[in-house]
Amino acid sequence: MAMWIQAQQLQGEALHQMQALYGQHFPIEVRHYLAQWIESQLWDSVELDNPSEEAKAKRLLDNLVAELQRKAQLQGGEDGFLLKIKLGHYANQLKSTYDRCPLELVRCIKHILHSEQRLVQEATNVSVEGVVGAMDSLSQRHQQINQAFEELRLATQETENELRKLQHSQEYFIIQYQENLLFRPDLSEQHQKTLALLRKQQTLILDEELIQWKRRQQLAGNGGPHEGGLDVLQSWCEKLADLIWQNRQQIRRCEHLTQQLPLPGPMEELLSKLNADITDIISALVTSTFIIEKQPPQVLKTQTKFAATVRLLVGGKLNVHMNPPQVKAVIVSEQQAKALLKNESTHSESSGEILNNNCVMEYHQATGTLSAHFRNMSLKRIKRSDRRGAESVTEEKFTVLFESQFSVGGNELVFHVKTLSLPVVVIVHGSQDNNATATVLWDNAFAEPGRVPFIVPDKVLWPQLCEALDMKYKAEMHSGRGLSEDNLVFLAQKAFTSSSNNPEDYRNMTISWAQFNRESLPGRNFTFWQWFDGVVELMKKHLKPHWNDGAILGFVNKQQAQDMLLSKPNGTFLLRFSDSEIGGITIAWVAENPNKPGERLVWNLLPYTTKDFSIRSLADRISDLNHLLFLYPNRLKDEVFAKYYTPPLCIHVMVMCGIYVSGRFTTPNPEPSGGTSAFMDQTASPSVSHPNNFGAYPSMSDAMLDADGDFDLDDTMDVARHVEELLSRPMANQWSSQHS
Repeated sequence: MAMWIQAQQLQGEALHQMQALYGQHFPIEVRHYLAQWIESQLWDSVELDNPSEEAKAKRLLDNLVAELQRKAQLQGGEDGFLLKIKLGHYANQLKSTYDRCPLELVRCIKHILHSEQRLVQEATNVSVEGVVGAMDSLSQRHQQINQAFEELRLATQETENELRKLQHSQEYFIIQYQENLLFRPDLSEQHQKTLALLRKQQTLILDEELIQWKRRQQLAGNGGPHEGGLDVLQSWCEKLADLIWQNRQQIRRCEHLTQQLPLPGPMEELLSKLNADITDIISALVTSTFIIEKQPPQVLKTQTKFAATVRLLVGGKLNVHMNPPQVKAVIVSEQQAKALLKNESTHSESSGEILNNNCVMEYHQATGTLSAHFRNMSLKRIKRSDRRGAESVTEEKFTVLFESQFSVGGNELVFHVKTLSLPVVVIVHGSQDNNATATVLWDNAFAEPGRVPFIVPDKVLWPQLCEALDMKYKAEMHSGRGLSEDNLVFLAQKAFTSSSNNPEDYRNMTISWAQFNRESLPGRNFTFWQWFDGVVELMKKHLKPHWNDGAILGFVNKQQAQDMLLSKPNGTFLLRFSDSEIGGITIAWVAENPNKPGERLVWNLLPYTTKDFSIRSLADRISDLNHLLFLYPNRLKDEVFAKYYTPPLCIHVMVMCGIYVSGRFTTPNPEPSGGTSAFMDQTASPSVSHPNNFGAYPSMSDAMLDADGDFDLDDTMDVARHVEELLSRPMANQWSSQHS
């Protein structure tokens, strides 16, 4: 009773909320006169979802009715006469309402008590453990959603109770005719309000939460954070499906009652509209929750296996798995995708042939998910459309269409569901992967919600592209170290052929798709993206640890490297990406000019590429060059690279076999820079031009070098096989060879 006393002291909005808890389903007078008895009962001991608890709930109902009747009998005198009649009426009403569903009475009273306790707690700012303990871990958004579900459940339950009253009234229609005549429109109005709330809740979940999940899934294709699981979304969608289906069944029961007892009025029209509305709502829910959980590859190579997974979020709740539907995957063009969204038929055309493109949806009891896993699809052939202007084949977008058909509610409703994958670019050769990836990255980064397939802006702000490039770079490096502001300025200079070092100069500049990956950079035969992707591939395959260690500056041009190194001691070096070669990295260092004592020059090795690092690592190459002493600005090279050096035993074996891999150089090409220093582009210092000058290894066999001084891969593989043979011998033999 103590809680009821506190509840009566509520003011303002809290009081209104408390009063709204009561109605015909449970009168406030019952709460008032039986306050102490109600609060003393063990309502929470009843498990609402356990049918076996119905007997316990029935005893509570009977005890409540008996207590009400006892309370009524205690009333006397003129003042107690009306109260006696009213309490007796409430006892009969509660008995009639909940006799067949006593668990609903327990649910109702538990909700009232918990809500009163929450309102009292909020009014007094006292933390009450247990009542809201479960909600403390939820975000405010989840609390609002769950509260909305509770309100919907109560609204649905209230209409259920009202519908039962309608059934009773119809049995006594002769004496209750006028009441029935007024009651039916009221019930329809309540259903209309419930449907409006359902629409609002469905819009929140499908048009906001699910769309955001799909956007995160799209950005994950560019290296963004994982989109997250679908369990919470599925839980919300299943609750929606359950409530929508209950309301639909109620409306159909109303139609049946109307047919049994026709009465004057627009009821048939109202119910027909309600039925159409609720069917539209559930259709939107089912079609929107048929989604692609695992997208097919967005760069899709013909004759190559690929996988995908589709999932129906409401499949378990609607018992679709009782007759498992089959899902079919077909590839369609951009134009066909547009036609599909307009509900135009596209089956007369074919954009390709996918093998193993049919899969039956499976229900997983443990997780409650209904999904189809395509594990071995393969694109056998593709039919391309006529290209527009300068558009290349790697700019043409397709999509994989997944479609299925199934029925729910004993064939009451038949659904034909479709969903489109993220755009895919079809290639036939690995050499096309670079340009195809550019198309995918641009689309994933700049696609706008609700677009017509697959339109993207032709121009975007430079900072927008920077965000996409940084996301891609960090994902490929598996590191939190992305592109710094200086790195992005370097990229802006390259993209816009600019010399400005001020980041603000680029903030409002736009870059077009043509500048990104259609037009070659000035004086080069490759595009901006091709250069950047070459850097990413090189780093990902061979230099990732060095980038994460901070050993590679990378995004530095020749002039910047010269200015930085000439201010440092001789032997200081840095690593920068080649401007002239895709996927190349060069070593630049400062040293004395052997031909002019006192003059200092900046030297550059010819760029190393993936081919070079497949033979010998960057760390070992740097170790080979004794003139390289300090990594810019002032770190001893061994402190940075020693942990990556090849172990001494392996080096010994390589020396015995005559293997040596060093830097590559071109002929001198001096470019005086003024003063006592000069800049020599890609020129070798004599002391590092050959290993014999510092005695690290015996001289190399000419057969191991090609005409340009590079390694011949075939000869190198022969030597590698010899090394493998030596390493397979017992350790004692190796040591004896070493000591000899």
